[in-house]
Formats: sequence, C-alpha cells, structure tokens
Amino acid sequence: MDSSTTAQCRQLEAAVGGAQALSCLTGSRAYERFTGNQIAKIYQQNPKAYSHTERISLVSSFAASLFLGSYSPIDYSDGSGMNLLQIQDKVWSQACLGSCAPHLEEKLGPPVPSCSVVGAISSYYVQRYRFPPGCKVVAFTGDNPASLAGMRLEEGDIAVSLGTSDTLFLWLQEPMPALEGHIFCNPVDPQHYMALLCFKNGSLMREKIRDEFASCSWSEFSKALQSTEMGNGGNLGFYFDVMEITPEIIGRHRFNTENHKVSAFPGDVEVRALIEGQFMAKRIHAEGLGYRVMSKTKILATGGASHNRDILQVLADVFGAPVYVMDTANSACVGSAYRAFHGLAGGTDVPFSEVVKLAPNPRLAATPSPGASQVYEALLPQFAKLEQRILSQAQGPPE
Repeated sequence: MDSSTTAQCRQLEAAVGGAQALSCLTGSRAYERFTGNQIAKIYQQNPKAYSHTERISLVSSFAASLFLGSYSPIDYSDGSGMNLLQIQDKVWSQACLGSCAPHLEEKLGPPVPSCSVVGAISSYYVQRYRFPPGCKVVAFTGDNPASLAGMRLEEGDIAVSLGTSDTLFLWLQEPMPALEGHIFCNPVDPQHYMALLCFKNGSLMREKIRDEFASCSWSEFSKALQSTEMGNGGNLGFYFDVMEITPEIIGRHRFNTENHKVSAFPGDVEVRALIEGQFMAKRIHAEGLGYRVMSKTKILATGGASHNRDILQVLADVFGAPVYVMDTANSACVGSAYRAFHGLAGGTDVPFSEVVKLAPNPRLAATPSPGASQVYEALLPQFAKLEQRILSQAQGPPE
C-alpha cells in the first residue's frame, strides 16, 4: 500500500525513456510498491544503511534462504515485480539498477528460473526437525505466480478471481506490455509469460447494485440476469464507485442503444449492465496485453461471486469460453507444492502439465450460450470506444 516513492518512480521512468519504455523493459510502468523504487528511496534517504547492506532479498527469496541456510537467488517470476528485471532477456536491467542505487547487482545476486533447485535443506532443519539430508529446495516465488501454478493455467487460459477486487491472471505467449497491468515471467514455463490485471470495483460494487436494484437478494439478482437478453439490448454501463485502477475512472456511466448517456436503467437492465460491463472491460484490457481467446481456452473462476451460476454464465458468454470452478481456496499454497514437485521432477526439462496431470480437475460451471460470440464481438468495440470517451472526458482537455 506504500505510495511514498512517487519521486523515485518518475526518476526511474525518466532514466529509461518514459513509462511505456519501462513497461516494455520490465513488464510494468513504475509502481510505488515495487522493489526497485523502494531501494532507491532507502539509498537516497539513508545511504549509510544501504552501504552496510550485504544482500537484498524479496520476501520469497528470503523465506527460501531460511530453509537453505544461505542466500537464495530471486526467481524470474517474482523478480518481474521489481521494475528491475528485463523480462525478455531474464537479466537485471543495467539502466534500471543504475537509476536506483550503486552496486545493486551484487546485492541482488543473479536471478534464476522459477523451477530451479537452489540447493539442499540446511543442516539445522535436518538436525532439529528431521528433514531428510537429501531434501531439495526449489526457488520460491510470489503469491500471484504461485496462484497461476495452483490453478494449473495453460496457454490461452485465464483465471478470474471475483473478490472484493477482481483480479485476472493470464497465460501469454506474446506479451504486449502496456501502461496498465503487469507482465511477469511465467513461473512454470520460462518461454512464456503471465499477466496480471486488477480491478478495484469488484464484489463490493456487485453488492451495491444488488442492494439498490435487486432487493438486497442474490436470488433476485440472478433472476434479473435470467430475464434480460445477452447484450442487454445495447444498454451499456460502467460502474466505479471508487477510483478504478484499470482504467482510471470514477462514477457510474450509462449509455442507451444510441450511445446517449442516461441517468438510470430499469432494475433488471441495471443488473445486467453491471455484470456485462465488468466482464467486457476485463476482456478488452486482457486483449490489450496480448491475450487472445483460443479454441482450447478455459476460464477458471474463484472468489465469492464464482458461486453464482448466472454471473458465471455471463462470463462464459462474454469471453466465448467455458468457465470452470475450483474447490481449493488456497491456490497459492497448492501452487507452491506443485512447483516444488515440478522442480524436483526436472524443472525446465519436464512440462509442468505432465507433472500435475493427476491433480484433481476443476468442475465445469458454464458454457457459452448459442449466439453469444456474435453478440459480444459486435458490442466489444462499442464498449471500448465508450470507455475511451469517459476516460478522455475525465482527464479533461490537454493543458
């Protein structure tokens, strides 16, 4: 949640030619919470502490170091969330390192593939906790990459976490880094990538519309989705009661079939406009990062709203792909176990899908309705134009 490093973010972007250039290099524009900018702040404000620092670890590599009894390297995937790693070449960016602090590369150590065996368990754990002396430690990673592994995403798949905020995990082969979202090195396939998009107005927004237009009842909310047609008769809505991340818009914006702004919709139309709008925005912004729906694409839904069959039906219709649900709530923990198994089985020499093929399969929850692809392929460009219109009006005329 730290936002105290804005000055360091601007310095880093300027050092490499701007926000988009930094995104192309490291997978994200400069973010205040990212490690490089945090290091730069410490170096600038407390250079003595920085000069006395022997090693800088991420939480993930530090935890691995405790098991190793020595410094563990940073893995490619969690290292992608630092504004320091060149995601294409998998090496530290000299320009970014130089912008943040001196001698930084030696303090970070070389990054490694996420499925690397980084060493054997420390003798401390063997003696005190009876770990087998031959126990191997596989590089640790962050919670989001571990979740991708836990949900066993494959190329073309998408995971949608429908919680307080909505989060998208994407498996990408050809990423297109942008000013929004994040591109990370893929934790289970070093040739591919994962993308992450976060939307603040998730379940809390759905609950507000339920309370206002569906008598505070999820049952009535579902009936509204069932009683309205796909595409909502051309009525489109954007619902952001708090400032959204993707895109940066606030307020409720409704447009009728003629693209004229209106103050309200009938209750049932309002409910469908919210859900369709949320999922169309997710698809548009995912495609902006290089995601494409493929014939084998599947959507994995988690989070509170994934229990609502009618919401999942809209998700399947908008993306034109089947939606599955998983029983596990702790996908990052499960993914960490899968990744350890993968590293032990041979890492990059063995496909991850082969290692986890006996794991329980997700359950099919919704398949696209007949005609859905035609409806939404026609609506998506219109929705994207309206979003740009709202965004440009919110930003006002250029100074």
